[in-house]
Amino acid sequence: MAVLGAGPAGLAGAVSAAELGLSVALLDSAGQPGGQYYRHPPTAARAARPEALHHDWQVFADLRDRLAPSGVTRFFGHDVWTITRAAEDDWTVHALTDEDDSNCPTEQGLRPVTVRARAILLATGSYERHLPFPGWTLPGVVGAGGAQAMLKSGLVLPGRRVVVAGSGPLLLAVAASLTSAGAEVPELIEASGYLGYARRPDVLAAQPQKLTEAVRYGATLLRHGVRLRTRHAVTEAHGTDRVESVTVTRLDRDWRPVPGTGRRIACDALAVGHGLIPQIDLATGLGCATRRGAGGTHALELGPLQETSLRGMWSAGETSGVGGAQLAVAEGTLAGLAIAARLTGRRPATASYSRARRDVRALRALRRSRDRMRAFADVMAAAHAPGPGWPGWLSDDTDVCRCEEVSAGRVREAVREYGARDARTVKLLTRAGMGWCQGRMCGSAVACLVASATPRTGAFTSTPSSDRALPAEAGAEAKAEAEADNTLAPAPPPDRRLLATPVPLATLAALPEPPDAAPHEAPYTAPHDSATPAPPLTTDPPIRPASPPHPTEGQPS
Repeated sequence: MAVLGAGPAGLAGAVSAAELGLSVALLDSAGQPGGQYYRHPPTAARAARPEALHHDWQVFADLRDRLAPSGVTRFFGHDVWTITRAAEDDWTVHALTDEDDSNCPTEQGLRPVTVRARAILLATGSYERHLPFPGWTLPGVVGAGGAQAMLKSGLVLPGRRVVVAGSGPLLLAVAASLTSAGAEVPELIEASGYLGYARRPDVLAAQPQKLTEAVRYGATLLRHGVRLRTRHAVTEAHGTDRVESVTVTRLDRDWRPVPGTGRRIACDALAVGHGLIPQIDLATGLGCATRRGAGGTHALELGPLQETSLRGMWSAGETSGVGGAQLAVAEGTLAGLAIAARLTGRRPATASYSRARRDVRALRALRRSRDRMRAFADVMAAAHAPGPGWPGWLSDDTDVCRCEEVSAGRVREAVREYGARDARTVKLLTRAGMGWCQGRMCGSAVACLVASATPRTGAFTSTPSSDRALPAEAGAEAKAEAEADNTLAPAPPPDRRLLATPVPLATLAALPEPPDAAPHEAPYTAPHDSATPAPPLTTDPPIRPASPPHPTEGQPS
């Protein structure tokens, strides 16, 4: 099998399957295992104790030690740009690497690599969700996860006096890491509150280690004099050549700034983030079904053993919903066991009846543990989901799309003057999302802004964040449910793109033509937010350049 991503989920899946006899290829764009969570400095940095900057480092150390003798073929420094499928158990992973190979040089310094596999485990993780505000493009304003990455992999601080702001449990870890590394963190600004956790005491009781972890972070912040403020947000950053101060404003329950509550805090850096977004573009490009999570983002719809709606592709970690490293390891292990059972046609243990019963009990315990952690992750996502009022932070001249320099005013104009009703139409009218990041930085923000600027009609009553519109005659219960959903920010539909990363045209032109070339048909499109399984793909792979150069009858142009 091929495992895409060498973070906690990918490592757990790779070693679990390899230990059961599978031939495993592990691909990752980084030069070493660990993913975004277990980032660590390169050997040349000669860090004495890199584990001091990590939580649960021993989990990674155990996976790394199991990886060494497992026989897993490692492709580090490889960027996967697409996956093609010829049959149910015939996958091809296409990647690019800058590793030198005199037999296959390219002008761009990149070499194409293909890996054939009978099964795919997608463990590509997530990226940060950014909500823009005036001044967020100033130097010194970094993502909360970006600040963690600078510290873990570069051993540098974003500044000496750093305000940490946004929403989500990641902020606690970031603030604790920065203070432990010597930075001054005057305040931790949390836009949500923590009372949302109290609505599900049964879920909290099933995860006592999470409470212990929160207490440990709280003790670190208290020891360093960090003040925690909930229901507040950084609504503007000030400075000339770099950030010099920020305005912190109190928010109401819908995240609307309360007039007259703004105050300034001097700083030379701001670490801000509002949670994570699963990176699922490789799967959605093939038509995998998705679900909308409690935090308003989309994740892959999975079966009980982590298989996606596309038979032969499994998912683990943040691609199935953001939930942390422990959940990722559990899901990766479960997926690795399931893939091994599918490909070998036998259960993990057949040596003896007692051994088989013990393994079945362990598998059931693993599933129960995963379900408990997933339930907690859903509670956590709902508690910190962005409210519908945050677009009120934005002035018309605030850049929303940094790559193409598209302001909030231009997005609102596209809605008001030209009738745009979704992020895709706004993209066509303004170029928002057409830049280098392909909407990963601004996609959620543009969708939220479109929803808040869209005028309502008399025929429907629609919340800014709901995926559904209610008829005016809808009952009180339905309307109350819609109002409850009003705390969730709208999410754009999952991306459908054939290329996950930039690819030289020469690489596309060099792809071989399948021997059984047939007229190209578009791959199956899963219904939006639907758990309906996708039918098996019987068409040709989505990337099929024609050869010879000019199309002939029966060939795609």
